[in-house]
Amino acid sequence: MLSNSDIEALEDILFAEPWGDDALDFFGFHGVVCASVVGPVELSAEDIFRLATGIDEAPDGGIPEVFMRCAKQLAGDMVKALDMGQALELPEPEDGDPMNALENWCAGFVDTFLEHEEKWLDAASEEETADLMVPMLTLSGLFDDEDFQNVRNSDMLSRQMADAIPDSLTDLYLLFHAPD
Repeated sequence: MLSNSDIEALEDILFAEPWGDDALDFFGFHGVVCASVVGPVELSAEDIFRLATGIDEAPDGGIPEVFMRCAKQLAGDMVKALDMGQALELPEPEDGDPMNALENWCAGFVDTFLEHEEKWLDAASEEETADLMVPMLTLSGLFDDEDFQNVRNSDMLSRQMADAIPDSLTDLYLLFHAPD
């Protein structure tokens, strides 16, 4: 896991000018990295930076070293946990609203999925992939679908969806990365 100082350094980068208004927070960044790990498309640090900051191209000055190091370390920790049969743990805020943090995490994950949706749906059974994506799609807050809104408006249903995410992540990882 990343240290508190790494997380602070990441958020300093994410909230910096000129992309601060469109950037994800640490939870969204974690979601982007997680989607890169469990999905069929491994993203470069530049792609992760682009998705996390909401920009179209990497900056001329390059990606900050601390950002690349943190993305690589976080991805490596996730792969190691999944390869050892452990469920991924989502980050939780030390204070504030845990459901807001989860929504931000899901938004980062879903943005990454949507960026490469065709590859995700072509790499395995489209139906199975879609079923496993339901908790993240529902809790991301990115869709106005009435069914998704009904779930988000119910504390019990939202908690059930949140509780399903670690298993969905493991199943997605196995779907795309387990040997045939």
